[in-house]
Amino acid sequence: MADSQTPASVPDFSAVMTGDKAFQLAGRAARYTVLYFYPKDNTPGCTTESIAFRELHDQFLDAGTEIYGISRDSLRSHEGFKSKLGLPFELISDPQELVCLQFGVMKMKNMYGKQVRGVERSTFVIDAEGRLVKEWRGVKVPDHADEVLEFVKSQPQQ
Repeated sequence: MADSQTPASVPDFSAVMTGDKAFQLAGRAARYTVLYFYPKDNTPGCTTESIAFRELHDQFLDAGTEIYGISRDSLRSHEGFKSKLGLPFELISDPQELVCLQFGVMKMKNMYGKQVRGVERSTFVIDAEGRLVKEWRGVKVPDHADEVLEFVKSQPQQ
C-alpha cells in the first residue's frame, strides 16, 4: 500500500473497454481515477458492487473522479452487463489478465471446496499524476462504494 507521504507511481497501461473506447491511464483529466476489479459479470456480488458505484456516480463526478470496472470478462459480456444495469461508466476488459497482474489481484480462492484462480475484489484510487493514493484489497461489497467516495471527497483539492 502506498502511504500518503510518498504515493507510488502506477505504470501507464492501456486496455479495451465498453463503448468502443480505449482506456489509457496516462493523461487522464480527472482529479482521481477509481479502478474497481471484480471477479465476473452477472454474479450477485459483482452486480451489487456495480450498482453501488452506479448509484454514487454523480457524486464521484462532483468530486472530480472517474470510475472504471475491470474484470477478465469479454467486451461482449461487459456490454451486456453495462446495458442490463444501466451503468454510466465504462468497463475494462482484461481477458489476458495483464492489468489484473499489474495490480496483483489474481489470487487462489476457495470455491465450493476447490482451489480456483480468480480476481480478488479490489479497488484502487489513482491521482491525476498517476500515483496510487489508496487501495482496498479483499473488498467486502456492503458500503464499499460509499467508503471510496468518502475517501476521494476527503482529499485536499489539487
